[in-house]
Amino acid sequence: MTRVLVVEDESPLVRALTINLQARSYAVDAAPDGTTALLLAAERRPDVVLIDLGLPDMDGIEVIKSLRAWTRVPLVVLSARGTSHEKVEAFEAGADDYITKPFDMAELLARLRAAVRRSTGEGADGVLPLGEPEMLTVTTPDFTVDLVAKKVRRNDESVRLTPTEWHLLEILVRSPGQLISQRQLLDEVWGPGLAARTNYLRVYMAQLRRKLERDPSHPRYLITEPGMGYRFEG
Repeated sequence: MTRVLVVEDESPLVRALTINLQARSYAVDAAPDGTTALLLAAERRPDVVLIDLGLPDMDGIEVIKSLRAWTRVPLVVLSARGTSHEKVEAFEAGADDYITKPFDMAELLARLRAAVRRSTGEGADGVLPLGEPEMLTVTTPDFTVDLVAKKVRRNDESVRLTPTEWHLLEILVRSPGQLISQRQLLDEVWGPGLAARTNYLRVYMAQLRRKLERDPSHPRYLITEPGMGYRFEG
């Protein structure tokens, strides 16, 4: 059973989320503030976290950063804050998706399922979405990607990636030298219907370059084809 941690201080919304999630066989834990959320995340080890940014004891961004210090659990933001700056700040802190209040429950559930699939490396049919089964590792002079263990190492140290960062990197490295269109990446990583959200790709590619490239401003491996898409050069 997939376990969801709901971090939200609006009691009516918590009740609505709990009812809808439990009706679909999710196990639900709820935290009304950031402190409780961090304790429950450590104790209950949820499979996905829904988190509001406007919490009574601390900003949700700080909760996201604290969680990202030790876990790759998918983090889906639910917030009334809707500016591009606030969304980018959440993504850079480690969020995997961002849903603006008020939201449609059906869309939230679909985005939740997509976040869980990304974290397990599965597509809708339960298999890896791209790549040949015999490809186990991808090695460059600067980093190594273990596609089986879902780990990246650089300079003999483990590189911490969020589930969304991993999914994006995996799609690219499984097709070296091949241009992957913006639409395909958005469909694969965030799901259909988000073809216009190219800012998601820019934010996450920038994060991957900071973590993997020697000179992120002049990438050697994660290449942008302006207006078209991205490719990986091994």
